[in-house]
Amino acid sequence: MPTYPFLLVDAFTTTALGGNPCAVVLDADDLSADAMQRLAREFNQSETAFVRGSATAGFGVRYFTPAEEIPLAGHPTIATITALLHTGRLPLTGRTELKLELLHGPIDIAVEPCADGQPAQVLMTQRRPVFGTVHDPAVVLPLFGLTPDDLLPGSLVQTVSTGTPQLMLLLRDHAALRRSHVPDAAAFARYRASSDFFSPHLFCLGGATAAGHTFARHFGTPPDIAEDPVTGSATGGMAAYLWHHGYLPQPEFVAEQGHWLGRAGTVHVSIAGPREAIESVTIGGQGVVVVEGRLAL
Repeated sequence: MPTYPFLLVDAFTTTALGGNPCAVVLDADDLSADAMQRLAREFNQSETAFVRGSATAGFGVRYFTPAEEIPLAGHPTIATITALLHTGRLPLTGRTELKLELLHGPIDIAVEPCADGQPAQVLMTQRRPVFGTVHDPAVVLPLFGLTPDDLLPGSLVQTVSTGTPQLMLLLRDHAALRRSHVPDAAAFARYRASSDFFSPHLFCLGGATAAGHTFARHFGTPPDIAEDPVTGSATGGMAAYLWHHGYLPQPEFVAEQGHWLGRAGTVHVSIAGPREAIESVTIGGQGVVVVEGRLAL
C-alpha cells in the first residue's frame, strides 16, 4: 500500500492554530492530478500542497483547492518551505535561497533564520503583476452585501494577478469590511464564469492592530472554504494594486488578516519597482507545524 508523509502547517503565524492551515504532502511524484485533487477534497483546506522532485529547481510543488488546481498560492508556499525545514529536507544554516517549480514555472524563495527559537521567515517573490479587467461596482458590490458607497471613494474594482488573478475591492473602512459577507454561490458563480479572476479579496487601509497597515477578507465558494483566513497570493495582488494606484506611501508594509476568524495572520510585504512599472512583489511569513502523519492510499 503506497504511503506518503504529510504535515499540517499553520502559515503566516508563529502560534499554533493561528494563521491559515495548509496540508503539505511530501514525496508526491507518482500521484496523478486526479489523486491530488481527491486528496485536496479529503483534507478540505483552502489549499493542499504536493511536493515533488524537480529537474530545474530545488523542489516542485503543485497547489490544489478542494475544487481545482491553481498556479500559485502564498500560504501553501510558506507552509511547504516550513514543512521542508521541519523534516530536514531543506537544511538552513543562514540565509538560504532556492527556486520552487510551480505549474507555470519557477519562483524565487529566500529563507532567513530567526532568533530565540522562532520559526524561520520565508520570503516568496511572486510574478510581475498583471492588471486586468476593471469591473462595474454596481454589479460587483451587491454580490457581497455591499453598495458602491462602501468602496473607498475613487477606487477601482479590478482584477490583479501576481500569479493567480484576484478580484480587488478597496473598501472605505473596517465597518464596510465587517458588513461584507460570503456571496450567494449561484450568483457569484455566474459572474465569475464570465470574468477573469479566481477569487475575491476585500480590504481596507489600516490594520487590525497598531502594527498593521491593511486588513482584509478573502471569500470562496463551495466546494472551496467560505472564507480564507490569511492569503498570500491575494496579498501580493493587493500590494500591487495599492502601490500602482497610489494608496501606499512606501513600498513596504504589514498586511493583517484572519483576526475576525480567530486565526490572526501577518504578512510582510515588499514591492520592487516604480508605481507605473512594478517589477515584483515579495511576501514574507512564518509557519508552525501542528500535525505530522502518513497517508495510506
